[in-house]
Amino acid sequence: MPGQAKRKRRREAEGRRAAARTAPELGRWEIVLQTTEQAELRDFLRGLREAGVDGAMFQISMLCGRLKHPTTHQVSRFVPYPAGEPAGGQCADEQPADEQCAGGQPSRCP
Repeated sequence: MPGQAKRKRRREAEGRRAAARTAPELGRWEIVLQTTEQAELRDFLRGLREAGVDGAMFQISMLCGRLKHPTTHQVSRFVPYPAGEPAGGQCADEQPADEQCAGGQPSRCP
């Protein structure tokens, strides 16, 4: 089909840009809605569309239920770390949990 490759490249480029904006080192995903009601999910998403929010900063997850647990829908929002806070929300001088200092104690933030 004419233009199909161009549309595919454009969608892939948009996906790469969104992935770069929501990289784990830039922020975290925060759940803003968790519901078992599909109507409640639709109403919430309609409100987001009407407010004109950036859809790339939200993700929708469906946790599939079984006999005992109902299917749950989650809407998460990407929350960037504050400008002064290092990536991952850790202190700049903090070592990974598996590394220990000379005293045998893990390093801590001051």
